[in-house]
Amino acid sequence: EVQLVESGGGLVQAGGSLRLSCAVSGFTFDDDYGIGWFRQAPGQERKGVSGISSSDDRKWYADSVKGRFTISRDDAEGTVYLQMNNLKPEDTGVYYCAGGLNADYALSGYHYGMAYWGKGTQVTVSS
Repeated sequence: EVQLVESGGGLVQAGGSLRLSCAVSGFTFDDDYGIGWFRQAPGQERKGVSGISSSDDRKWYADSVKGRFTISRDDAEGTVYLQMNNLKPEDTGVYYCAGGLNADYALSGYHYGMAYWGKGTQVTVSS
């Protein structure tokens, strides 16, 4: 059973940094899967923020976070990280970690294609 558990959210002032973690379990060694981070603000649709593939470390970023966010993975720890720098109030929302066996969905921010979801972690950026 695939499980995804997010941590690291919190309240930060604009310009600050946070690092989100997603503990990933249940995928097998041979699986070619993708892990994505998605953000949902109140009253808005869930949107892709960043994604990474397991097989070749391809990465994707939404235009709004390029140059500020960095996605990475530690296979030994079974964890995917999202380092968020220079945070802006518009980055506020619940951040979800999601996984799926078609890495293209994570690498395009297509949340409808993601099969497995964590419960989310709240990020609030004050101005």
